[in-house]
Amino acid sequence: MLSGQSLNAIDRQFARFVERLNGTANPGLRLAAAVVSFYSNQGNICVHLLDVAGKDFPPPIENEGDSVRCPSLRDWVKQLRETAVVGRPGEFKPLILDEANRLYLHRYWQYEHHLAKAILERANSPVQKVDWALAREGFARLFQKNKSGEADWQKVAAFAALRKGFCVISGGPGTGKTHTVAKILALLIEQAGDTKLRIKLAAPTGKAAARLQESLRNEKSVLNCDASVKSRLPGEVATLHRLLGVRPDSASARHDATDQLAADVVVVDEASMVGLPLMAKLVAALPSAARLILLGDKDQLASVEAGSILANICDAGVSHGVSESFSKEYAALTGEKIEAGPDEQARPLADGIVELQRNYRFGEKSGIHRLSRAVNHGDFTAAMTVLKETGSSAGDISWQTLPNFAELKAALEPIVIKHFSPCFQNREPEAILGLLSKFRILCAVRKGQFGVETVNRIVEDILRDAGCVQTELDWYTGRPVMITRNDHYLRLFNGDIGIVLPDAGGALKVHFRDDEEGVRSISPLRLPEHETVYAMTVHKSQGSEFENVLLILPDRDSPVLTRELVYTGLTRSSGRVQLWLREPIFKMAVNRRVERASGLRDALWKVTKAI
Repeated sequence: MLSGQSLNAIDRQFARFVERLNGTANPGLRLAAAVVSFYSNQGNICVHLLDVAGKDFPPPIENEGDSVRCPSLRDWVKQLRETAVVGRPGEFKPLILDEANRLYLHRYWQYEHHLAKAILERANSPVQKVDWALAREGFARLFQKNKSGEADWQKVAAFAALRKGFCVISGGPGTGKTHTVAKILALLIEQAGDTKLRIKLAAPTGKAAARLQESLRNEKSVLNCDASVKSRLPGEVATLHRLLGVRPDSASARHDATDQLAADVVVVDEASMVGLPLMAKLVAALPSAARLILLGDKDQLASVEAGSILANICDAGVSHGVSESFSKEYAALTGEKIEAGPDEQARPLADGIVELQRNYRFGEKSGIHRLSRAVNHGDFTAAMTVLKETGSSAGDISWQTLPNFAELKAALEPIVIKHFSPCFQNREPEAILGLLSKFRILCAVRKGQFGVETVNRIVEDILRDAGCVQTELDWYTGRPVMITRNDHYLRLFNGDIGIVLPDAGGALKVHFRDDEEGVRSISPLRLPEHETVYAMTVHKSQGSEFENVLLILPDRDSPVLTRELVYTGLTRSSGRVQLWLREPIFKMAVNRRVERASGLRDALWKVTKAI
């Protein structure tokens, strides 16, 4: 994953700064500081020195183009242990080197340690007080009796959330995570009786928060429970930054360990998008008696921030099963049986982690379902079999060989005209935003001939040639824009999408959907950082859903091309996916996994008691 990467100015300056703090020249320390800074900038929580010891470190340390041979592991560890700035876990020093030879920035070690400690404490805590007679009636009313003999994992997830203070519900799009959590909240409200249950709902982005809010509003109308229970279901979903009161351009938040959230239940959707710092801040701000329920897809792309937190928590790739006591109690409540797993040590945590396995959106024969499953399993042969079986235009998935760049505009033209030209035949902001949400071009990369920046320019050229837009101006009627930096004062958040249209007086404004106002208009001059958004990266598409997707993979390999990226792109569609690819590049992507160095998985799954 280091190919094509190089140290930036921050890496270099940090290395020199740490060496100065040490008080004496130490090339091994300077190199270690540069390496850990570099790895942190690539989304890793730490660096395993074993991975780089005795090898050439590709990024240049002093001169552009140079590489450095790292010391042997034994010599390097000895050098670092003798310095004044490298400490052991628990010590207050700039760098932390643990017994597994993982080197951390102190801040990341502290985040990871506190997060693991909080999760294990919740997983090992006594079962929360539950009126199981009332719960039995609620389960019978809210969940259908299972007659197939197969486990109803939505029901299992609800039982896990009731039984423990920490629960993770993982599953791909269409598996019913929101449907399940609505029932869980109804059950918890019924358990609370006359006591008001303080429920907080959150998501990492404004876009994801809006989707959760809309989904729960729809679920509320069909819940089989008393009207008084429905009336107490929360209607507002906040971003995690807003929930915690994260201060703009600051690492601190209003709510922390000393001023915790006034909450009995906190639900976080799209948890795979939450990085280590934000997740650590959340658990620190959560009262010990409060339930924490994480929803997400452990197989999706990792967060932009450091870590693959949801995958680490779920021990992705390993099946643990539930404890014998979980199995017996579930059978007593529902009359249905689920098999206990063999893993003795991991059971307290495993009892709170449930993966929803049935897809209600796509059938087993769906091309999208079969292809995403093959990609997720890293099975290139099976993936190509699915593509070739579906043909070039059949079913819910189609594919073609990526055209040469000289042919890209001509290849895109009919697709662009079909999906985007209707947007310019309307002048109602809400209607246009609805049309825009039906189709999106997704690119794996930002730069290059097949990256987002180039594709957006080509789409604008096509629409200009068709007479739809006047792209000579930076701001033109019909331009769709996406916010790329949060602005709490304007209530605009990363991922929010608006459309440029003239107001009643003829002045161009950017119109955004708003739950309170329907649509609100803001001057282009006031917008935070933003970009045109006919096409967007797969990373930016997380938390979104479109009826139709065109997924473009580039013509050459890149470290960002992984099975998680392809899987995430495929599963953004609720209806149909077109896939443009070159087979050798597709194979490299399917065979490559996101691997971020971290000690979180070990801390959670290789211990028998809380740390």
